Order: sequence, then C-alpha cells, then structure tokens
Amino acid sequence: MRQIVLDTETTGLNPRSGDRIIEIGCVELVNRRLTGNNFHHYINPERDSEEGALAVHGLTTEFLSDKPKFAEIADEFRDYIAGADVIIHNAPFDIGFLDAELKRVNTPTFKEHVGEVIDTLVQAKEMHPGKRNSLDALCDRYGISNAHRALHGALLDAELLAEVYLAMTRGQNSLSMDLGGGDVDSDGVVLEAVAIAPVQLQLASEEELAAHAVLVEGLDKQVKGQSIWRKLESESPES
Repeated sequence: MRQIVLDTETTGLNPRSGDRIIEIGCVELVNRRLTGNNFHHYINPERDSEEGALAVHGLTTEFLSDKPKFAEIADEFRDYIAGADVIIHNAPFDIGFLDAELKRVNTPTFKEHVGEVIDTLVQAKEMHPGKRNSLDALCDRYGISNAHRALHGALLDAELLAEVYLAMTRGQNSLSMDLGGGDVDSDGVVLEAVAIAPVQLQLASEEELAAHAVLVEGLDKQVKGQSIWRKLESESPES
C-alpha cells in the first residue's frame, strides 16, 4: 500500500484571485512505513506573497526568484503521486491550489492522478469533536515533537503529518481470517491469516461415565469425605 503525505505553502489563501503555490512537500509511506523517498520543491510563483502568508512561511520573493516554476516540475510531481492514496490536512485547500496549477499546464485535476484522498482534519474532527485539530494541536495530543517548527514548511509539515496520521490510525487495521490473505498491522508488519479448525464436542460414553464414578468414589475414600470432584459435581448447574 503506497501513500503520499502532502503539504503546500502558498502566496495567499485564494487560488481564484491569483495566489500561487510556492512550496510542495511530500513524504512516502509504503505499508505504513516511511521510505525516505520524498518529493520537495520550492517554486517561483511569479508574484509576491501576501503579508500574512509571508509571516507564516517566511519564503521571500527574493529567495524564490531563482526557483523553478510549477510548469518545470509538473511532470515530476505527477509521476511521483501517480496512483497513490494521498493524505492531506484540510485537503480542499491544497487541492484547490494544485488544481489551479495543473490547469495552467493543461493537465487533468489532482484527483484524476491519485487514488483515495484522506483528509486528516476531517478524521480528527470525528475522533476529537469540539477540540482544536490543527496540526500543532494534534502533535501535542499525540506526543509528537514539533519544537523545531518555528515557521511553516511544506516538507516539515508533511513529515509531522505522517507521524500524526500513523498515531491517529494505529490499531485500526483488522486481522483478516481469510485464508491466503494478510493484513498489515500499525507498525507495517504483515499479519498472516491462520486457519482455526472447528471444535467438536463429544459426550462421554456409558463405560467412561461408569469408570469416572468409580474413580470419584475412590477419591472420596482417600479423603474420608467428599473429594473436590464430588463437590464440583454437586455445585454443577446440571446436577
């Protein structure tokens, strides 16, 4: 199972008003294990960032001026995400920007390139209703250190989100009892299905019951009273 945890940084909040992506960061999970096969690019948006956005990510126009434009990394990005399930925190925001960028290079929408899109913000709201469910809040809740996150960064946030997602979904994989199949546990270990033979109960024969009675009577004589077997028989709901 291949999953991509994705985050972006942008010049502002609205792609319809011309805001652009300035950074894409992705980390790869295969069978719930980080592979180190990451995708990361700073992108020249060909415009300035809004003041509020700049305060969040700190990526200046000067810093981004010599970085590739989205059209130059589009093919590499499409190849990287192709067919994978994608995990995003507040997915509509990032997908809206990605769709706008893909449209500029005459490419199908983001969801047409990938499998399932998993929104961890939606998951968190279902799991923790009424609580703060920002990435920082989830890091605190699941004991994931984000002390090194002075500013937002797409790759750093994707790495943190991967840890949050694994913590949120730990233990949700069930062990399949279908023969020939195997699930993956929360640590990425394949669980092999095991066939369990049905248990058949057989009642004791008259000879076996008679032999048991003789045995219990002998035990009574040895303890000069009721043996433990006799007491158990007397307490049995069927006696």
